[in-house]
Amino acid sequence: MSRDRSPRRLRRRDRNALVAASLTALSLTASGCVVVHGEREVLPATTRAEAAKALQRFTDAYNAADKAYDRSLDADYVTGALANIDGARLTAGHANSPGGNAAHQPLKLSDAKFTIPRKAGWPRWFVADAHSNKGGNARWLFVFTRHSLAEPFQVAYLTLVAPGAVPAIKKDKDGWAEAVPADSPELAVRPQDLSARYTTYLKSGGSGFADGLHTSGWRATRAKEASRPGLATQYIDEPLTNGDYAPLALRTADGGALVFFTSHHYEKRTAAAGASVPTPNKDVQALTKGEIKQSLTLEFVSNEIAVDPKRGTDTGDVSLLGRIQGLTAAQGE
Repeated sequence: MSRDRSPRRLRRRDRNALVAASLTALSLTASGCVVVHGEREVLPATTRAEAAKALQRFTDAYNAADKAYDRSLDADYVTGALANIDGARLTAGHANSPGGNAAHQPLKLSDAKFTIPRKAGWPRWFVADAHSNKGGNARWLFVFTRHSLAEPFQVAYLTLVAPGAVPAIKKDKDGWAEAVPADSPELAVRPQDLSARYTTYLKSGGSGFADGLHTSGWRATRAKEASRPGLATQYIDEPLTNGDYAPLALRTADGGALVFFTSHHYEKRTAAAGASVPTPNKDVQALTKGEIKQSLTLEFVSNEIAVDPKRGTDTGDVSLLGRIQGLTAAQGE
């Protein structure tokens, strides 16, 4: 039997061979034989050298934004809670001093240490721990995160803690840390539930949190403020856990976790009949909408750092090591 060797038949065979070769290459790529997929492979979030560069880029952008009171100058390097807190500060500063920050003092960081977890999937993130020329002896903890290689690392969390307050972090033989999943059942409180548990505690009290400045101390301060004669103060606390507000956790050497999380707060001050709400400062006024007649509602975003112990241990209460809260908006009525 003769074989068809017409040009059309030969071209069809060439196309079929090309398609088969392409499918083979695609299969190899999809199986991971050719390309390493960051969404599946457990890898360090970045290199130590790149982490140091990310910290420097942030510092440069932060200083430029602070000097000019222009939040657009560091917008590419902040996200989540810090973007809300510091962005509002810059907005208020610009409203009151459109020519820039006459009191600007550049932020200088030293003795930086980097904790970089190995993990699969996005976001990739790491923690920078540094001493600053501001804030006394406190250590500044920055959490950098990004969702793809095309994005720069951005700071989502910034908290200040006392020297030596952070527990030892578990690391492997190469010095990489371990990221704890948000839904981990191995801890006293799952990281994804920590914001909700904290805001419920602030409202109702109860167990689960160790006494301290940001737990029992804050509740006591609120109770005192709420009892001021002629001025009623109400509080609303809400969890904040989506997107770049999601909690991030590192495994500690004792099996617990160091957790960074965010919460959302409202404080409404209402004056008694015949009285008025105390006049807020210029920065608050710059963020206030409406006319302050009988009440003023303040909106805050807060980011916290907590030690979440391993489930079943004797010290089963969550301890808050630090909290930074910033006014983000206000409403007068």
